[in-house]
Amino acid sequence: MIQLRIAALIGFCLFALLSAAQTPDTPTSSQDAQKPAAAQDQKAPDSQDKTQSGSQKPTTPPGDLPNAPSSSKTEPSLEDLGFSASQAQGDLKRQALLDKRTHMLKIHQRLGLIAAIPITASVITSLNAGGKGTSTASRDLHAALGGLAGDLYFASAYYAIRAPRVPGTETRGPIRFHKIMAWIHGPGMIATPILGIMAFNQKNNGEKVHGVALAHGPVAIVTAGAFAAALLSVSVKF
Repeated sequence: MIQLRIAALIGFCLFALLSAAQTPDTPTSSQDAQKPAAAQDQKAPDSQDKTQSGSQKPTTPPGDLPNAPSSSKTEPSLEDLGFSASQAQGDLKRQALLDKRTHMLKIHQRLGLIAAIPITASVITSLNAGGKGTSTASRDLHAALGGLAGDLYFASAYYAIRAPRVPGTETRGPIRFHKIMAWIHGPGMIATPILGIMAFNQKNNGEKVHGVALAHGPVAIVTAGAFAAALLSVSVKF
């Protein structure tokens, strides 16, 4: 019995020692186990906040941007600018009239430039056209150049006269001066050949130029000067 009691006492003491040795380790292990969990709980909201803040960036639809250019450009129509539909279509008849006038006046200008060559040459050859002989080469050349100048001049005048007029247009500036000069060189180009023929016949008959035929030279000079002024008015801008 005594041995049983001693064995029981020794077993109780060992149990007490073992339980005492294990008691301080239990809270430490529980605290250590709770620390990672708490750290994970603290890190989890931070990571979630960062994830939410990174994923929830403010996005605005392209159409709501205040200064974004529109993908479709709408240009103002003629009606928006104050023109009616009839005005926008234009007057085809008036445009055709304007085109015809422009074409004929271009031919008038070209023929006028060409006519300037024999007109100038006839003025130069007139210096030797009044010789004492009844027939000289200089007089014939002068007469031929005068006839050529007259033909080209009247062909040019035809296109200017026959060019259609556009209603509502005003003549101003160089064109107005050009038309004023036409009232001088036009009658002069009619009178100059007539007076020249009279002077030519008088010289061929061995007569001295007399009467109205004496005005052939002065009229020719005034006519050539007016023609040159009219030509420069539409050729040189001033």
